[in-house]
Amino acid sequence: MDEFDSEVRHESPLEKRPNAEKVRVIACGAIAREVLAIRAANGLDHIDLVCLPAIWHAHPQKITPGVEQAIAEARAAGYGRIFVGYADCGTGGLLDRLCEREGVERIAGPHCYSFFTGNDAFAEKDDDVTAFFLTDFLARQFRSFVIEPLGLDRHPDLKDMYFGNYTRLVYLSQIEDEALQEKAREAAAYLGLEYEYRHTGYGDLTAELLRAR
Repeated sequence: MDEFDSEVRHESPLEKRPNAEKVRVIACGAIAREVLAIRAANGLDHIDLVCLPAIWHAHPQKITPGVEQAIAEARAAGYGRIFVGYADCGTGGLLDRLCEREGVERIAGPHCYSFFTGNDAFAEKDDDVTAFFLTDFLARQFRSFVIEPLGLDRHPDLKDMYFGNYTRLVYLSQIEDEALQEKAREAAAYLGLEYEYRHTGYGDLTAELLRAR
């Protein structure tokens, strides 16, 4: 498991700064590395990051209640601004309704594949309907977040049922790392899919965090 996966994590760069001057970012653990990298690269030391379990993507019904609780905790702690580091992420609009009710913003887009690509660019790709996507996080955690939750380690015959309609595995990389590319190629071979590599960097995530002031 990745260090950001299994539980809620708190990471505060400036403990002495009053919470009222900080922005509490409540993010999916699957993008924790990226949020921290963007924060460091852009001097966003006012951002105080809390990560919720990345595995909730396999159980999206947990995301909205978890974010709601995290918002309540941030308000109780006196944070002056709260930003939700999730796209819709399979909540079917429930997260948007929560954000509207609570008066907070979230990352624009339907999922991380879109905002890493850039939401406008992703919307224009009409040939990705049969693509299965990986990010850096999923390349690292393919076994823990794909193979084991789907039971493929115990029932490999299920691969055709889950992935029979896919033609390609598209690896959207945030950093250029040959070791991660090799992991992604191995994942494509395991699923019997063609492999495609696209380096996206952090896409729209940088701009979204820059406006979380």
